[in-house]
Amino acid sequence: MKNASLILSIIAIVAVAVFGILSMSGNRKPATASESAASDSTAVTAVKGDIVYLEFERILQGYDMANDNGAVLETKAQNIQSEIDRRSKKFETEYNAYMEKVNKGLITRSVAEIQGQKLQQQQQELNTFVNQKNNEMAEEQAVFMNQIVDALKTYLEKYNKEKQYSMILINQNGSPVFMAQPGLDITDEVLAGMNEEYVNNKKNN
Repeated sequence: MKNASLILSIIAIVAVAVFGILSMSGNRKPATASESAASDSTAVTAVKGDIVYLEFERILQGYDMANDNGAVLETKAQNIQSEIDRRSKKFETEYNAYMEKVNKGLITRSVAEIQGQKLQQQQQELNTFVNQKNNEMAEEQAVFMNQIVDALKTYLEKYNKEKQYSMILINQNGSPVFMAQPGLDITDEVLAGMNEEYVNNKKNN
């Protein structure tokens, strides 16, 4: 048997996925007054044929569907982490009790071997569970992002039938748009339209 610190490495397998979900949800916040004022003062001035852009992070933070689905995903991630913590603590308790008996000579060598093998199996089962949940959350997160991107694409196809821009760029972390005229930023206009459509669809369904 390896020592109980191995539990930490097992938990770490799922930590990235869970942390990603919690961080993604935690980063969503309503626009501040100064941000709102800035948005109001930079209305879209683009005309037919222009190249325009939108900020994906602002869509992700402000889109009601992203917030609703993200909250569900966050709750699931927290529940998974709680279950991992519970199982890990149980295993650690049993392992420490086993080692205490071995060190004090309270059990025979044959009994120690049997209990040690049982603990190894429990550790493998815990590792399998964590890997399974890690894959599950990674898939859930991928589906979440695909849903947002699909909703954005579907809306933009309808939106641009009216606007007829020559190109709509999706900017993320300063790429591909490093600098542009504020009036070419259609994020707020698109976000308002997507939220209105989402609310109406929820009412109808």
